[in-house]
Amino acid sequence: MKTILVVDDSKLFRVEKEHTLRRAGYLVVTAVDGIEALAVARESLPDLILLDMMLPKLDGTSVLQALKADPVTAKIPVVVLTGLSQKNEGKLMQNGAAAFLEKGQSLKSEEPLLHTLKRILDSRMV
Repeated sequence: MKTILVVDDSKLFRVEKEHTLRRAGYLVVTAVDGIEALAVARESLPDLILLDMMLPKLDGTSVLQALKADPVTAKIPVVVLTGLSQKNEGKLMQNGAAAFLEKGQSLKSEEPLLHTLKRILDSRMV
């Protein structure tokens, strides 16, 4: 069973994504801020990280850069989920994000998120 780390400071969003992912058959671990995200990622070595950009203590961009700079976590795909505009997508992808999804879209339907996660996780098995 694949493990996904959900990093978001919104308890409501975290709990919602946790339920969605568990129903889809994933194990889920969570973090509420950037510092905790780095610690949990190193400790649990998830198969994928779902990362919010607006985080306390250490913002999502800094978390993404730290994850990609650390040899222990560098190969873990990171899917950025944010309310920020898509104009940031190019920079996030340059920083190592595997995908970019808008938070508002994931609130309307689970399908784009689940499809993106499955595509990324399946491509790692090849």
